[in-house]
Amino acid sequence: MARTREFDRGAIVRAARQFFWEHGYEDASIAGLEAATGLNRSSIYNAFDSKRGLFDEAVQSYLDEVVRPRLAPLEAETVEAGALRAYLSGLADAFARVGSMPAAHGCLLINAAGAPVARDSDVAHVIDDYRAELRTAIGRGVDVAVPAASAARRARLADAVTGLVVAAFALVRPSAPEAIRSLETAAALVDAEGAAD
Repeated sequence: MARTREFDRGAIVRAARQFFWEHGYEDASIAGLEAATGLNRSSIYNAFDSKRGLFDEAVQSYLDEVVRPRLAPLEAETVEAGALRAYLSGLADAFARVGSMPAAHGCLLINAAGAPVARDSDVAHVIDDYRAELRTAIGRGVDVAVPAASAARRARLADAVTGLVVAAFALVRPSAPEAIRSLETAAALVDAEGAAD
């Protein structure tokens, strides 16, 4: 008879997610993951096959539990006119909270994009998909925020806002004020386009 797992997989993955988010993939040692998750090395390998297997589940958890809830109003069947502004201001508020994971560590996937682990084609694909999901969500927010603008103008604005959000995630660890300024610039671009309508 197979032995029943004696741990909560979701809780382990969330603990590993926080550790990877704080330290990055390369600097996340197995000893550190053991301490963070409470599992020993053999249990990690038995449950997740490898450190990379645990990272992959942590990334999926990050997308499902951190990224997508914040994007949900922009991915809803009906997007409210103020959804994009609310997204940008909510992110700025998170960056302003000293000690919050976003303020202290930015975005797990944007951080991974600049690390050696991104050379792995599977990780690169996940990062590309994340950026595409972010761009699509922001594009939907732009469409309802400035409906009178041409499709080409809305597309350019969505590209610019997405770029500023990605920049904010990259900037927040060294300078939260600069990251917040990037988000404020994104909001100002949307407001200016709306005023021009």
